[in-house]
Amino acid sequence: MGRPECQVLQDSAGLWLEPLHGQTVAIIGFGNQGRAHALNLRDSGIRVIVGGRTGSTARAAARLAGFEEFDAADAASKAALVAICVPDHVAGEVWATVQPAMRADAVAGFVCGAPLRYGLVTAPPERGIVMVAPKGPGATLRMRFTMGQGIPALLGVHAPGAHPERTRALALAWAAGIGCGRSGVIESTAAIEAETDLFGEQTVLCGGMVHLMQAAYDALVSAGYPPEIAYIECIHELKQVADLVYEHGIAGMRDRISPTAAFGIDEAGPVVVDERTRAAMQGLLGRVRDGSFFAELMADQRHGGRRLREGRAAAAAKPLEDAGRTVRAMMPWLGQENHR
Repeated sequence: MGRPECQVLQDSAGLWLEPLHGQTVAIIGFGNQGRAHALNLRDSGIRVIVGGRTGSTARAAARLAGFEEFDAADAASKAALVAICVPDHVAGEVWATVQPAMRADAVAGFVCGAPLRYGLVTAPPERGIVMVAPKGPGATLRMRFTMGQGIPALLGVHAPGAHPERTRALALAWAAGIGCGRSGVIESTAAIEAETDLFGEQTVLCGGMVHLMQAAYDALVSAGYPPEIAYIECIHELKQVADLVYEHGIAGMRDRISPTAAFGIDEAGPVVVDERTRAAMQGLLGRVRDGSFFAELMADQRHGGRRLREGRAAAAAKPLEDAGRTVRAMMPWLGQENHR
């Protein structure tokens, strides 16, 4: 694969928002991403309604937050932009419910590329379909918005529909309304977003990080060091170093840590991330690109999410969680979610 150029767009003046003025956006789902999108768009002056399952806790939460809430199809029928903000494994089912109810000129939006990349979404050619994928959790998207900031997002026009210019304009307006235009929007595709996102989550952000922390903690505790100190050294301090990378990049982080720590990067890093690790990453990327990883996810969901439940239960039962609770109790301000 060649190296594609990335076009970064910014809307610091808020000009992109105009196509949504006087329109209604239906947010389908009020969870991790849906809540943030709904609140940010409303605070940007856009009329927002929320759709979901009758009697769901998400709809109750939307009502408490002051939104009009409807069954998903009813909400979709009232909107110019219908944003599907549900987990990947149910996106196809939700889409089958809302697509037939949408207005002929309405544009459908997805907050990640996976449902589009892996064939969960089909539509008539006149339907415009876009992706606006913030590169961060919903809680971060909301927090940055309330600070007058934003987080980057990938934007793609998956299907231009009958009115290509309007379809893209609504995607840009959506990105502006949630605050991503303040930091930057990268034009991309659903395939690129899905493949890079799933790979990054597995190798670094979630899978790699969790197992690396666990293994380092276990090494110290098995050698006789106190669990709480092992937790601080191998887990708690990770955020402080990650924040330096977030703000200054890897080279900037190296300039801001001790010489001893910086020396350890080159001494131990290649031992931990060796050729076997790099080969394993290539294998994981291959499974993302050929669809086998996503197929396993969907298969697990068809069986009630057994592997997912077992993984969560096993994580909660690990001894390091006791050490973590002790460490976090030293800082009672931790864990206070931002509900602004």
